[in-house]
Amino acid sequence: MDLVTFLIQILNALQYGLLLFLVASGLTLVFGIMGIINLAHGSFYMVGAYMAFVLTGMTGNLMLTIALGIPLAFAFGALLEWLLFAHLYKRDHLEQVLLTYGLILIFEELRSLAVGDDVHGVAVPALFSASIPLSDTLSYPVYRIVISVVCLLLAGGLWWLMKRTRLGMMIRAGSHDRDMVQSLGIDINLLYRTVFALGVALAALAGMLAAPISSVYPGMGGSVLIISFVIVVIGGIGSVWGALVAALLIGFADTFGKVLLPEFAGLAVYLVMAAVLLWRPEGIFKKG
Repeated sequence: MDLVTFLIQILNALQYGLLLFLVASGLTLVFGIMGIINLAHGSFYMVGAYMAFVLTGMTGNLMLTIALGIPLAFAFGALLEWLLFAHLYKRDHLEQVLLTYGLILIFEELRSLAVGDDVHGVAVPALFSASIPLSDTLSYPVYRIVISVVCLLLAGGLWWLMKRTRLGMMIRAGSHDRDMVQSLGIDINLLYRTVFALGVALAALAGMLAAPISSVYPGMGGSVLIISFVIVVIGGIGSVWGALVAALLIGFADTFGKVLLPEFAGLAVYLVMAAVLLWRPEGIFKKG
């Protein structure tokens, strides 16, 4: 592997890991703070991708689609929490798994009825359609770099939200003692609804950003969900910073595993998880 190819793979690993972080950060917030095992979280990623396909076809502009899609996804998450997930907080995990698995089936059927079962593509925005030349024959797409930059900015924003704002303080307090926070006059139901809606919006945004580079196809949320749970476990349940570090680890393990040992590429992610859990069974970072 020459230097230019190595650099391209590093950039691919960073972009993939940061995109996974967007999905996993929402999952770790919902799982770690609200205690909900949400198997439907990958479906929100799929919803975002199909939203990009449908809205871009209507507007002709992916950036406008994302600007419209984020508030729509947030509102959809808040509605879903109010209708269904608000009733699960004191239920056991089996009921949570059954409901969220049922949602996967519902979302897949609705997707099939609405847009069919074909594979679709979404055009890269013209503003970011260029490539940066790295050698005489190799170049790197600007859009992939844009995805990495957006994800890094969002990671910083999430850290600031959780550590430096009153809302973040309430979220962290509510994750430790729901009843105490409620006794202080804080609307814990509204707080949890906001957290869940934020998680849905992050997953949908990841799907919208990924649509031009991975295409849009049925069942695309399944593999993302599995990897996201691996990231949450490695990073530490409820830790946004842990999700970022774990997502980057998985991004590098998956990317270089496919390049260096393609026959064992499927094992690389789980070998990383096993190694981390043997070292720190609670994950790399604690909740926070």
